[in-house]
Amino acid sequence: MVFVDESGFSLIPYVAKTWAPVGQTPVLVHQGRWPKFSAISGVTPKGKLYIQVHKDTIATEEVVEFLRHLLRHVRRRPIMIFWDNGRPHWSDETRAFLRAHPRLEVHRFPGYSPELNPDEWVWRHLKIHELASYAPHDVKEVSRALRGRSSECACDPS
Repeated sequence: MVFVDESGFSLIPYVAKTWAPVGQTPVLVHQGRWPKFSAISGVTPKGKLYIQVHKDTIATEEVVEFLRHLLRHVRRRPIMIFWDNGRPHWSDETRAFLRAHPRLEVHRFPGYSPELNPDEWVWRHLKIHELASYAPHDVKEVSRALRGRSSECACDPS
């Protein structure tokens, strides 16, 4: 069983509240640029995390690539995938890939129900806690941090 979700990132950090000595306001210096990238991940009920980072928005090609990644790394049969009703999940290419790989059994969440997907909580934790006030210099740096921090939150990146 794998819960799948996508998320977007930029170099502009999420600014978290923090403590500082009286009269010494903390200053967060960042690049001021908006390059964006996306990631797709899947988390199992045991906390194993599979993650891939991409320069562009997650589209059909990236979803199919991630499904191939799961087929290589998850040995059990079948692999039950739970995901939302995002457009790349419904594309003709994704459907054809699913038909060609009967090990993959797809289940969809009802519309507008992110609270049912544990992977949404993984992304929330990473963005608001692990990467809060983190000001990377480039996309490669935040990608490395994302992989490193995801392993620290009781998940094992593949």
